[in-house]
Amino acid sequence: MTNIASPTIGFMATLVAAGSNAQAACPIQLAVYGEARSGAEIDFTPAGTSATITNNFRMILDNNVVLDGIAMWTEGSAARPHGSLMYKCPTGDITGEELAACTVWEGVIYSADEKGGVGLLPAEGVDAPRSLIFPDLGPSLEMSAAYGPAGFSKVPWDIFVLKGCQE
Repeated sequence: MTNIASPTIGFMATLVAAGSNAQAACPIQLAVYGEARSGAEIDFTPAGTSATITNNFRMILDNNVVLDGIAMWTEGSAARPHGSLMYKCPTGDITGEELAACTVWEGVIYSADEKGGVGLLPAEGVDAPRSLIFPDLGPSLEMSAAYGPAGFSKVPWDIFVLKGCQE
């Protein structure tokens, strides 16, 4: 796999992969990831029949704070899985302004394999990668409405490691 990310992300992925244990194959839509420092977890769920959303997931932080996550692949020669994490978004038909107000992180979601090779978050039906990288996740979440006395207190780092597969 070609290292398409910055050298720093490649280095971090190598460190994570070096300390990991082998996992049995699990499709990405059933994967569970964990972040060791904060105890945060990511649970993927099937995306269903959406024409644009390729991945659905939840990020579970301390104090039972849950962020709703989606990934949508951009188009063109530089297509990427553009991820968004949202906190307490209104339901139903919402405006772009309302969506922007409840979005706490946006960016490309990278993956890393056992050898430290960096790739992109796969769509459903593909085996879950060993780890996921959410660039600048911690600083974005720390500046969000989800952080603080009424929200979560343990800020996760950018790398989540595969810890299991839902049945």
